Amino acid sequence: MRIMGLDVGSKTVGIAISDALGWTAQGIETIQINEDEGEFGIERIKELVKEYAITEFVVGLPKNMNNTIGPRGEASQSYKKLLEDTFGFPVKLWDERLTTMAAERMLIEADVSRKKRKKVIDKMAAVMILQGYLDSKGSSLF
Repeated sequence: MRIMGLDVGSKTVGIAISDALGWTAQGIETIQINEDEGEFGIERIKELVKEYAITEFVVGLPKNMNNTIGPRGEASQSYKKLLEDTFGFPVKLWDERLTTMAAERMLIEADVSRKKRKKVIDKMAAVMILQGYLDSKGSSLF
């Protein structure tokens, strides 16, 4: 049983997967999408679901700091529905406030160039979303 974490933007989706035990998240890739054209990368996600035997999704939900849902949050909710309709798996929404900023800070501290950061930031954010979810599940086991 593996879980896929997704950081959904209007142009890219960062993807991370859990290990088989559901303890750690690893970044896999960033796929290009075009929200305006209705291209959401579902074919690539299907390939990854099959390759990694995914049974559940976690989609980052970018809430506003006052806990309201704005346009990007609504887009994540729509992506959640698309995944549910396509795969029939459980899809959880996970509060992702500040994950992209935290991911960027980590990459800056690691002295990753701006050009390279741009290529991996969404994947890193997906790792942080998924790891937060996995950690919350693990803490309820003990």
